[in-house]
Amino acid sequence: MAPPAGQIRPGRYFAFFVVIVAALYSLVFFTGDGSPTPKLGIDLKGGTRVTLTARTPDGSDPSREQLQQARQIIENRVNGIGVSGAEVVLDGSNVVITVPGNEGEQAKTLGQTAKLGFRQVLAAVPAGGAGAQQPDPGTGSADGSDGEGDTGTEGTEGENGDGQGADSGSADSSESGESGGGGTPPGSAPAQQPDDDQGDDNGGQNGDGRTVQEETAEQIQEAKQWRQDVALLPADPTDQAAVQEAQQLQQQALMRLTCDPNALDPLAGNDDPNLPLVACNQDGTEKYVLSPVFLEGTSISDASAVYDPQQGGWVVNLSFNSQGADTWADFTAQNIGERAAFVLDTEVVSAPSINEAIAGGDTRISGQFTQSEAHNLADVLKYGSLPLSFESSDATTVSATLGLATLKAGLIAGAIGLALVFVYCLVYYRILGVLTVLSLALSALIVYAVLVLLGRWIGYTLDIAGVVGFVVSVGVTADSFVVYFERIKDEMREGRTFRSAVPRGWVKARRTILASDAIMFLAAGVLYVLAVGEVKGFAFTLGLSTVLDLIVVFLVTHPLVVLVSRSKKLSSPKLFGLGAVQRIGDSRRAAARMAVKEA
Repeated sequence: MAPPAGQIRPGRYFAFFVVIVAALYSLVFFTGDGSPTPKLGIDLKGGTRVTLTARTPDGSDPSREQLQQARQIIENRVNGIGVSGAEVVLDGSNVVITVPGNEGEQAKTLGQTAKLGFRQVLAAVPAGGAGAQQPDPGTGSADGSDGEGDTGTEGTEGENGDGQGADSGSADSSESGESGGGGTPPGSAPAQQPDDDQGDDNGGQNGDGRTVQEETAEQIQEAKQWRQDVALLPADPTDQAAVQEAQQLQQQALMRLTCDPNALDPLAGNDDPNLPLVACNQDGTEKYVLSPVFLEGTSISDASAVYDPQQGGWVVNLSFNSQGADTWADFTAQNIGERAAFVLDTEVVSAPSINEAIAGGDTRISGQFTQSEAHNLADVLKYGSLPLSFESSDATTVSATLGLATLKAGLIAGAIGLALVFVYCLVYYRILGVLTVLSLALSALIVYAVLVLLGRWIGYTLDIAGVVGFVVSVGVTADSFVVYFERIKDEMREGRTFRSAVPRGWVKARRTILASDAIMFLAAGVLYVLAVGEVKGFAFTLGLSTVLDLIVVFLVTHPLVVLVSRSKKLSSPKLFGLGAVQRIGDSRRAAARMAVKEA
């Protein structure tokens, strides 16, 4: 049987609280990177935040699926900047790009719609191969949706390097898989040597004083000179000498190209669709020379992954709009046995062979797909060239100096608020005010650890709005103490001693505290769901601090008050500033005893 409220054992509550604090700080110091500091938002750390507002052609709201695909594509571009802590999140129908530090200027141009285009494969070699070869029909296939498609043949890694054939079939939106590194063979078309650091340079300063924009522009221009050289195509396809010269340049370009799945391609999103392209597939196992784009990805009307029981595997069904269907039909009729590459931001996501002329636009892409691979490829084809356009509705750049100044101002405001609460409690409640100060300090101890862990686990960043939420929460927490102490005073006015008033006052205060915090948490939750932008940070921290308030009040403040009430010295009315209340209670008890005697 549980002891009465007045007979609780404060030591057990304190021990439980100590266990919670020890567990939190063990996670802080001994898990993850071990850094005991929370992640700061750009308004505290400095950086760039760009809000992109999605727009559909018909003005309707974009689907969640479309927004998620857009977020993934844009995130790959942001990661290519090469800075840590970059985030891309959805905020309603907006995509919010946050890049901390001084590398964020490029984030303002990352909202360009990802470019998906169809190019013919002119030559292909494994990433480790030395010479070009003509397209091999056995690396995946595309045919009419009702036709019997070749599912590809088994081969070594690289021979199936289109990424969707018999080997891997991977179609996830990963970082670009090519760079401009590697040596230049004799007679190479480019006029300048490649930058030895190009494969690892992600647009930062290189130490020679050039800005990020200048260096990026140089990388793009250098890559275009040899990867999009018009000489890769013969000027006259009927001239054998011109054809041989173009093939020689293609071989040289393929030898020069280095496929590194972890390196940023400077041409990603910057290639010219009217020029040929030298590119890699997504997993970096095959290199291609591709023709100019003959069909834009915006011509795709739908793409879906289905299981084909006849072939015993997953396939991707693809359909085009009327104009795209005509272009696709003409291309497939003229290029049976050739390969068509689906290129997303210079990265080949699939390169199936054309098995037959496909009229009507309904196309089936077959290969040894897993279910997830087929769905990923369908998503890329359906949303690669997004059926959304983005406009930059807000672009904010905050310097680190301004961020630190803002943080300082927020901390000063919080310190002033805490000081006022402390002074009020010490003057009005005396020793009870000391317990309030101690409880708030322990609450801050938990809050700090939780902030560090949330930043590590879910990427939560503390911004100015969050700091404001915590400053406001000081009043919420102090209000719980005030409610408790006032209930104790009410019981003492009724004639009870301080020791007997504590458990009775707690029972009444507990209901009020729970109801008040529940309403505050509900309000914070509704605000978080409905709010946009930085207001979400305020709502999140307000809700978090409300939950932590309950932990501190139940595990620290109430046990401390019980412990003090059991001490003869500490429970003196003079120390508590409750002498007047005690005298009222004493007079009421005396009046009650007198009434009993007279009766």
